[in-house]
Amino acid sequence: MQQISSVNNATVKKLAKLKQKKYRDEENRYLIEGFHLFEEAMKANKKYQYILGTEQALDQAEEKYDVDLSGKNVILINKAIARHLSSTKNSQEIFMVLKIDQSREFPFNFGKWVLLDNLADPGNVGTIIRTADASGFDGVVLSPESADLYNPKTQRAMQGSQFHIDLIKRDLANVITDFQDIGIPVYASMLDRTAKQLLDFEKVPQLALIIGNEAHGVSETIANLSDEKLYIPIKGQAESLNAAVAAGIMIYHFA
Repeated sequence: MQQISSVNNATVKKLAKLKQKKYRDEENRYLIEGFHLFEEAMKANKKYQYILGTEQALDQAEEKYDVDLSGKNVILINKAIARHLSSTKNSQEIFMVLKIDQSREFPFNFGKWVLLDNLADPGNVGTIIRTADASGFDGVVLSPESADLYNPKTQRAMQGSQFHIDLIKRDLANVITDFQDIGIPVYASMLDRTAKQLLDFEKVPQLALIIGNEAHGVSETIANLSDEKLYIPIKGQAESLNAAVAAGIMIYHFA
């Protein structure tokens, strides 16, 4: 086990920068925080570059998750460093550094998928991924402009679902073509006069469901590529639903 006691340590400075996308992309690694994400990563047998924690946190990791604290990639830190690395107000003082292994290519040959068209809010992206996981969907495809999967807010909202289902970042137009070439229908969620009400759709064994940007919805280009357009009726006076809430309703309709 290594021990670091200063926030000015070179390793600590590098790891703290991983809270920013620019440095995550440069380093090709990211930081997860908290025992739940730690546990999910361990269950998924993820190879980690470092485990960092205070003495109490590392003792808990050893006891609950059988972590070998003698390894050189285990680092004992103090509370000041934990606060420096943390993205939360109340840190659990346990961190893991993982390699980014996001796929850009995938053989879309089966299943139920969610496609995210430029979703900007990390919380919405993470919540939709978690919902897709909970409902038994096979994966989520994110357009290149969607919120970063490795943003701390996205990580917290996913709650470990990133370790359970396939997550791919790729141009949606190409993905839609891939689905349609093998007979998987693609439905776009949107407020449109030509759209059909969600309850008019029956469950299908396979599909791809497009969820659009929070402010602008599904882009016209992507919508025009879809096989069907659907919407959730608004019965009250609200103009629309939150993107993650709407996605959850539709995902479970087709689950």
